[in-house]
Amino acid sequence: MRARSDFFRRLSAVRRLRTGLKGWGGVGAMAAVCVLAVAFVLLLPLTQSRGEDGARLDGQRTVQGVQTKAPKCDESTIQDQSPSPSDDEGAAIKAIKDRGVLRVGVDQNSYRWGYRNPNSSSSDLEGFDIDLVHAIAENIFGSSYSSEKVQLLAIPTDQRIPAIQGNRVDMVVRTMTINCERADDVAFSAPYFLTGQQVLAPKSSTITGYNETLKDKRVCSASGSTANDQLNADKGHKIPASVQILPPVPNQLDCLVELQLGEADAVVTDGALAASQAAQDPTVELKGTPFTKEYYGVAMNKGATDLVRRVNRILETYRTDPADWRASYTKWLLPTLGKDSTSADPPTPHYK
Repeated sequence: MRARSDFFRRLSAVRRLRTGLKGWGGVGAMAAVCVLAVAFVLLLPLTQSRGEDGARLDGQRTVQGVQTKAPKCDESTIQDQSPSPSDDEGAAIKAIKDRGVLRVGVDQNSYRWGYRNPNSSSSDLEGFDIDLVHAIAENIFGSSYSSEKVQLLAIPTDQRIPAIQGNRVDMVVRTMTINCERADDVAFSAPYFLTGQQVLAPKSSTITGYNETLKDKRVCSASGSTANDQLNADKGHKIPASVQILPPVPNQLDCLVELQLGEADAVVTDGALAASQAAQDPTVELKGTPFTKEYYGVAMNKGATDLVRRVNRILETYRTDPADWRASYTKWLLPTLGKDSTSADPPTPHYK
C-alpha cells in the first residue's frame, strides 16, 4: 500500500507543476513535464525496495533466473557412458556397407596388440586389437565378410582422434584409453580391456616405480597419450619436480628405442603395452604396480550412434564367447601379462 500511495503522491505533484507552468512554459515546458511524468511512472518500480531472494517489500515477488551448469565429466565413470547395445542399422553402418570396406585405424608397432610378425610368412597385421577388428567387420558384413573387406590404416598415437574427425577411418581400435577429454571429440564403445599406467625401465635401474626414484630421471611417453598427460599433471606432486619429461614421441615403440639407446631412463605407458615391450627386450622390466585404472574402448565419430551401438552389441558376445576375447588374450597377452593379472578378464560393461 505504501508503494501505491507514493505513486499517487508523485502523480499529483506532476499535475500541480503542469498547472503552474501553463502561464509561462509554452509548448516546450509542457512537453518537458510530460516527459518527467512518464519518467516518474516508469522508474517507480525500480525505486521500490526488495528483500532477500528477489522478494519485494510490498509483498509481491520477482522471478530470478538461475544458470545451470553442465555436469562435470567424471573420469572414474566415463567408461560407463556409452549407449546401450543395438542391432539397428543407421546411416553410419549403411555407408560402410555401401562402400564395401570397414576402415580402421590401428597400430603396427605394438607387439602382440597390432604388429607385423617378422616370423610369419604373411605381412598382415596381427595382435589382440586386430582380432577385435575382424570380429567387428564379420558382424557388420555378415555372410559376405572376408578379410579384404577390412582396411587397416596404421596411424600414430596422436593421430587417432584427427583420423576419426577427418573421416579417414570409421573407427580406431588401438589401445585407446577412454577419458573425458577424448570423449568430447569422439564416441567410445563400452570398454573391452582394463589396464593402468606403469613404469618401464632397465632391470639394472634404481627406479622402483612411479615415485621419488624418478628424481632427475629422463622419462619418455607418446604424444597424445594418457601417460604424457599424467606425467605433466603429476610433476612436482606425485613425482619429483626434477623429473625431465622428454619431448613426446609419435609411437609407444619409439620410447623403447630411446630406452635402448640410453636417451631415456624410463618409459611411462599402459601396463599392457609396457609388458609387451618388456617381452621384446629382456634387459628391461616393469617397475612397481599400475598407478591408474584405465579402460580401452573402440573410438568412433560422435555422430555415428548406430555404429557405436552395434559395436557394443558385438562386444557383448565377444567378451563372453570363449572362442573370442578369452582365446585372443590367451594367444597374444597371456605370455606377457599372465593369468593372474587384473587385465586377464574382460571388464563388465555399463551403459548410460
